[in-house]
Amino acid sequence: MFVSNKSTQMADNQTNYTEDNIRSLDWKEHIRLRPGMYIGKLGDGSAPDDGIYVLVKEVMDNSIDEFVMGNGRKIEVKLKDKVVSVRDYGRGIPLGKVVDVVSKMNTGGKYDSKAFKKSVGLNGVGTKAVNALSTRFLVESYRDGKGKRAVFKRGELVEESKLFDTEKKNGTYVEFVADEDVFSKYKFRKTFLEKLFWNYCYLNRGLSIYFNGERYHSKNGLKDLLEDNMDSEPLYPIIHLEGEDIEVAFTHVRNYGEDYSSFVNGQHTTQGGTHQSAFREAVAKVIREFFNKKYEAVDIRQSIVAAVAVKVMEPVFESQTKTKLGSQDIEPGGKSMRAFINDFLKERLDNYLHKHPEITEVLERKIKQSEKERKELSGIRKLARDRAKKANLHNKKLRDCRIHFNDLKNDRREESTIFITEGDSASGSITKSRDVNTQAVFSLRGKPLNSFGLTKKVVYENEEFNLAQAALNIEDGLDGLRYNKVVIATDADVDGMHIRLLLLTFFLQFFPDLVRKGHVYILQTPLFRVRNKKETYYCYSEEERLAAIEKCGKNPEITRFKGLGEISPNEFKHFIGKDIRLDSVYIGKHANIEEILTFYMGKNTQTRQDFIIDNLKVEAIIEK
Repeated sequence: MFVSNKSTQMADNQTNYTEDNIRSLDWKEHIRLRPGMYIGKLGDGSAPDDGIYVLVKEVMDNSIDEFVMGNGRKIEVKLKDKVVSVRDYGRGIPLGKVVDVVSKMNTGGKYDSKAFKKSVGLNGVGTKAVNALSTRFLVESYRDGKGKRAVFKRGELVEESKLFDTEKKNGTYVEFVADEDVFSKYKFRKTFLEKLFWNYCYLNRGLSIYFNGERYHSKNGLKDLLEDNMDSEPLYPIIHLEGEDIEVAFTHVRNYGEDYSSFVNGQHTTQGGTHQSAFREAVAKVIREFFNKKYEAVDIRQSIVAAVAVKVMEPVFESQTKTKLGSQDIEPGGKSMRAFINDFLKERLDNYLHKHPEITEVLERKIKQSEKERKELSGIRKLARDRAKKANLHNKKLRDCRIHFNDLKNDRREESTIFITEGDSASGSITKSRDVNTQAVFSLRGKPLNSFGLTKKVVYENEEFNLAQAALNIEDGLDGLRYNKVVIATDADVDGMHIRLLLLTFFLQFFPDLVRKGHVYILQTPLFRVRNKKETYYCYSEEERLAAIEKCGKNPEITRFKGLGEISPNEFKHFIGKDIRLDSVYIGKHANIEEILTFYMGKNTQTRQDFIIDNLKVEAIIEK
């Protein structure tokens, strides 16, 4: 429920600059003042890269490093009422340094490369950030029959035990509660935590993670990762290759795009980096040389699904959240990343292809098919680009913003958002209330075409799809993507839900990477407004409406919003500002895009009819 109250702010146009303006912050103050520097975006838990998941990851990383060094094969994670606990069975923090390790910057065991040669993180910041951003942070270490405990509140030490006797096995126990003053109204999604834990297991065979008692374990590493997460049937058996400090797995599917999962020292680099770029280049080069034909790299990689993991000495990441690798070499002064991966694939992949002619036959057939489709589309693409330029100028379908996601030097690029709306009234309200720096608006004309089962030719021939593709700048992949968040903003009625499905079908059919990488969201807008003379409540559910009526007292004014166009721009600014509610569109484990689209957008089966009727009944109840 969102409450709106009128308030005024006084602006001081003249600020004196004196010694009083100079401040020195201690470690916890700096983390709390600039949390984004340490954990990326904050969020409320609705996206997999929100800060609360980074907190879990930072604690887990230390336990994973212990496993990598051969200490402890089990990690227990529990979540209950926002209390997260992680128990590993490694060596345990040296008892005399328990407080320092979690509360003093630049303190930790990972600076000694002998102890942690290929660690996830080397700067000693992770657990300090968790400590500073938690209302309660507890750490216990157990070593050889002795234990030590420390408790903190927002980074301040509030309890420190003396050494105590214990029968617990060696290891470390961490428990924390994320601070709601920092992570407003947050909620953990089990799906996102599960993916985090599965990735740890794929990268660390032999490790068992128990999450609320449920076991996560992998026997075949990256091969399991692809099998568990592919959203389409593979065209040939997964090619799985392993060497010293490197493991790769890949196949081709029927979907469009390229899908990569990349890892460094067990860390999921969601934004890729030098290792992923080197793999993309090398796999195309080796396959081209194997067939001894001048195939284009884009045709070789079209529809590839791949995972690559490397181990790097002293890795360099582009941010504290470690989502993109910047290291140019496999180890300081050693072989370059490009040469290392290319040499590995040149030997191992080339040998594999020679031994499996049945796979090479399917692979070459797929490459030729991609080549044929690309050439057939080349003329259409040029005409479509010309039409898109003219349409954007004259029809003004796109109200652009000033900051874009592909502006790598802009520190607000992550905020860049485009709302895809239906009709002029809805787009008009959002346009008038948006932040022109970071929020763009794209207006649809009528319902989009059902693209299920169609080829990519329709993207260029259909004006709405062509313009949407041009606005996002994703014709040649996500490298040029102009907006970090692609938000579908449709009415909360049957037509709105249908348009939402049609847009999702378009993205899943032709640009599945956009969904896989977590860029697509659904805008949640209030269903009701309940107000009296003093307060206004915007309610997103029937439960919130009833609670608001109780707070407002007798005879409040109740408005049911049926369309976005009914919400005034002054009201809309509340719903797309700092209190925006977004549901991320997420492809879950074992999800199959072909099956999903067939169910929702294929033939009108009785099962689908029953599903729609049941959901319409729910909508009817809300209406009442």
